[in-house]
This record gives sequence, C-alpha cells and structure tokens, in this order.
Amino acid sequence: MTRLGIDAMGGDFAPENVILGATDALPCIDSETELVLIGDRERITEVCRHYGVDSGNFVIADAAQKIEMGEHPVNAYMKKRNSSINVGFRYLKEKEIDAFASAGNTGAMLVGSVETIGALPGIIRPCISALVPLFNGQNMLILDVGLNTDAKPEMLCQFAILGTLYAKTIMGIERPRVALLNIGAEPEKGNDTTVKAYEMISRMGEYFDFVGNMEANALFNGGIADVLVTEGFVGNVCLKQSEGMYELIARLGVTHPFFKRFNYEFYGGTPVLGIAAPVVIGHGVSTPVAIKNMILETEKVVKCNLVGKLKNALDEEKNKVE
Repeated sequence: MTRLGIDAMGGDFAPENVILGATDALPCIDSETELVLIGDRERITEVCRHYGVDSGNFVIADAAQKIEMGEHPVNAYMKKRNSSINVGFRYLKEKEIDAFASAGNTGAMLVGSVETIGALPGIIRPCISALVPLFNGQNMLILDVGLNTDAKPEMLCQFAILGTLYAKTIMGIERPRVALLNIGAEPEKGNDTTVKAYEMISRMGEYFDFVGNMEANALFNGGIADVLVTEGFVGNVCLKQSEGMYELIARLGVTHPFFKRFNYEFYGGTPVLGIAAPVVIGHGVSTPVAIKNMILETEKVVKCNLVGKLKNALDEEKNKVE
C-alpha cells in the first residue's frame, strides 16, 4: 500500500480545489494507492458534503492550523506545530505516509524539507526543478528554480547530477545532455561562479553529455539540452517569464499546441531534489486539474523510487572518492 499525503489546506483556493483535484485523481492512481488529506477535518468533510464527494474515499489526518501563503516561512513553520504542512512532514518522517505534496506556502515546504526530513548524505543544498516545454515537442528540466538564490560552483555541479538522475528516472532519457545557463556560449563567459562551474561540470562526462553554455534566447528552441543548470534566482526568473508568456498569449487569443504546453496545470508539481524522502511542491494558484496532476506526479516519484536512486548514485560517487 502506497500512502500519499496531500496538504488539503495548501494553496490559494484550498481546500475546495485540493479536494476536487484529489477526487479527479482517484480513478487515475493505482488501486493500492491511498490518499491522505491533511488538514482541518471539519472543513474537509464540509467541503466534501457540499460537492457531493464521499469523504470515505480518503484518509483524513486532522491538522487544525494553516500556514497562510503570505506568512514568513521559518517563523510560521516553527510556531504552527499543528499546521497541515508541519503535520505532513511529521507523518513523512515517521513513515506514516510515503510522500507529501502541497500547493501551499513554498517557503514553509522548503523549511520542512530541510529541517524535518533533511538532505541526502553528500548534498550541499537541495533544489527544485521545473519542466520547460520545447518547440521540438520534448521537455527540458531546469534547476534550481527558486530554492537557492545564490549558488557556489560545487552546488551547480550537484544540480547537474540531480537533474541528470531525474531525467533518467522520470523523463526516460538514457544519457541526458546538460547545459549551463549563461550570458554567452564561450567557456570564459559569465561571472566567477559560472566560469568555475563550467570547468567542473566539463569534467563530469561519466554522468552525462555536457554541451556547454546555453544562452536564454535558446531556452525554448529544443535540440540543445535535456537538463539546464542555473542558480535559483535566475531559474525562478525564467520560470516566471514562461508563466507570464503563457498568460499573455492566452489573453491575445493565440492558439497553438506548443503554447498550450506552457500551462502549469499540466505539470502539477515538482519534487524537491536532494532530500531523504519524496516531497512535491505545487503552484499556489493550483486548479483541480493542477492538483490532480500534482498527485499523479507524486505517485510517480514514489513508484519509481526516485529518492532511493538518487541516494544510491550519491553513495556510488562517495565510494569512488574514498
């Protein structure tokens, strides 16, 4: 039995959208997968009644408090011990659930990931990633997209390894091509961090094919890389630019299959890479469709044992060094 913990109170439109999305996910998940809704039991059952949803389809774990989207992540996580996010991470640590997913306060989710679950041995800093649609019909993984606003060259190297393992495990790419986001294609371009990272990543050919620097004007073209490495500040700017472009195109009434793939709803959520248990973060404005896909992504992460494969790869690298 696989038990997926879902933050019922997470997101701008919770718990309504979470419950509707979880209901839509039920026919799509494995019969041996159980959804555990974590949040205000009374509010959850009330919403279920309102929408004609059988609350018996879920396990409900009561959590009376909620961390609001605008609250300070660290302070709220430490003070609200009975919040849905805090309870979710405790359940995950105690192995009462196999994964935890939330569209709630991203900062609080990251605090819980690091403080309650902890990083895998050898990881300097965990990161989060996002899939960027490419014109050739494929997707490219970009990381970090918000957790580490500053990064050392060693961290960018680890992002390259984490992204490669994700690409192999989740995206099915046997030998991923990795690029470094930069302001020019030449190896000497960029700041000290990117220049040093280029030198370090270029020596890691046993893991992936390093294709060098990629400029932002090639971000959506496709055919260059499967994994794009950057630090969280720039990565988040790229991600928000993509979301803004989709909204602008939708307002202009432009219809094209390529542009439809920029809709965040289709991707649902993304796992935090580099921590010791499966955690998936969704968009704060998640619709029921986005919540459904976040749940399906969470199940996929558990079923393919992404965390275990990351740990094994890191252990192998440690053994080589020793």
